[in-house]
Amino acid sequence: MKYFKDILRLGKAIEDADAVLIGAGAGLSAAAGYTYVEERFQKHFSDFAKKYHFQDMYSGGFFPYPTEEEKWAFWSRNIYCNRYDQPKSEVHENLLRIVGNKDYFVITTNVDHLFQNNGFKKERLFYTQGDYGLWQCKTPCHNKTYDNEEAVRRMIAEERDMRIPTELVPKCPVCGGNMEMNLRCDETFVEDEGWQNASKRYRDFLKHHKTSRILYLELGVGMNTPGIIKFPFWRMTADNPAAIFATINQEESYAPEEIEAQSICIKDDICKVLAILVEESI
Repeated sequence: MKYFKDILRLGKAIEDADAVLIGAGAGLSAAAGYTYVEERFQKHFSDFAKKYHFQDMYSGGFFPYPTEEEKWAFWSRNIYCNRYDQPKSEVHENLLRIVGNKDYFVITTNVDHLFQNNGFKKERLFYTQGDYGLWQCKTPCHNKTYDNEEAVRRMIAEERDMRIPTELVPKCPVCGGNMEMNLRCDETFVEDEGWQNASKRYRDFLKHHKTSRILYLELGVGMNTPGIIKFPFWRMTADNPAAIFATINQEESYAPEEIEAQSICIKDDICKVLAILVEESI
């Protein structure tokens, strides 16, 4: 295997680390089977694809539906299949086996809750971009989010012909206006109390391990939002001679020349690499 030596190096880096900071992007969820395109998209949204001609769930989330009833028919399916209808993820379970006995923390741009649903501790997670399981006022008129599971399950049960009943269209309990997903798309994104608390725990973790033997482990992170995970990980590695930066990504697995000696770059399937790490640690 081309990267086997690097995988063993990564295993040793995890073993020797005082702390592990995981930065997870869309590639990690894709490795767990949560893709937004092709077979999985057609399974859940073939009717929307036929009517509106978009070919992935991401595009469907931005489509200007003619009615709120149709919009929430799409979104309730999207939320359900990516947030609530979740079998166990071998990828996330293996990752927890690898870092579970370490002082770890996770910062992720993913919004699917796969970490928490597979055993990661809530107080060690920071979902920077929101959560499929939360709604907010579209305006927003106040700084609060709302759990949507019960409402989503009812929408799924009562949807007919790509529409939900009008009475199920979510309305803000404060101003009576439309609700929206709590996903960071623009300046209206609500950073509620839970978000603020998670952000503080993340900052505290960084401060505590500023000069530690820390491993910055980047998993499936691309260049869509590099300022959240990738660039900070590079900068913090450069600032700390005791730190190691590691990345696993099938497409974008590299590090700047300035931290090359402190880096482990594995261009391979995350699922495969984590399974090898678990096997080698037994």
